[in-house]
Amino acid sequence: MGISFTVLSSGSTGNATVVRNEDTTLLIDAGLSAKRIDELLKERDLSGEELDGILVTHEHSDHVKGLGAMARKYNLPIYANEKTWFAISKAVGQIADDNRRILETGATREFESLRVESFGISHDAAEPVGYSFYDGAEKLSVATDLGYVSDKVKQAISDADVLVLEANHDVEMLRMGRYPWNIKRRILSDIGHLSNEMAGAILSELLTGRTKRTYLAHLSRDHNMMELAKMTVRDAMEDRGCFYKDSEFRLCDTYYDRPTPWDKVSEP
Repeated sequence: MGISFTVLSSGSTGNATVVRNEDTTLLIDAGLSAKRIDELLKERDLSGEELDGILVTHEHSDHVKGLGAMARKYNLPIYANEKTWFAISKAVGQIADDNRRILETGATREFESLRVESFGISHDAAEPVGYSFYDGAEKLSVATDLGYVSDKVKQAISDADVLVLEANHDVEMLRMGRYPWNIKRRILSDIGHLSNEMAGAILSELLTGRTKRTYLAHLSRDHNMMELAKMTVRDAMEDRGCFYKDSEFRLCDTYYDRPTPWDKVSEP
């Protein structure tokens, strides 16, 4: 079967992704209400009973809003590093001791035949992380909510068959937008969010021939549009000498209000 996944929702209003293989089904973040997550799971012919656990990237509400409710409703273990556990303790409410699992930054955990690696990222949170998933030779990496991509992050996500990467904002739209300057400054900082241009620059370094698809994720509804993001990412890659055909590499959409289709990592 290999790895397959669906991005249930992506953006500042809530984030959740399902990754599964023949043994294991994991939810990454639960940033919407439990009711809404259940609805999105149903759209992809899944139910909460089929989940084996929840991986947490960081404590911001658009990533943990429904975390406690989902864990209690389906008796699910939650995996996070110690600093993130401390940061989310009040937000998630009562969680059974057995379901409080520690997955430290940089650690690897095996869920049957699905191997998960955690890696640190730069964001204004206690100890934010991204995740890479392995099944045999297949690799899927998920990296959003990061102000910049360090060499360690590049190493962690390099050679992924499929990548979910943040392209949060268009810089000019953000600068001209309605946010107060202190929020704009935070978003543009090294602990903020990746712009379209930055996402394209990173992809130009990472595209070695193995990565077949990249899902542009966590787009701002106020300061970005999917077609603009894809155009800017393409231009940034080409400006750096990275040219490709759609048959070799594709940029894919994510949505804030509906899930992406199931994607099998092994597919070309």
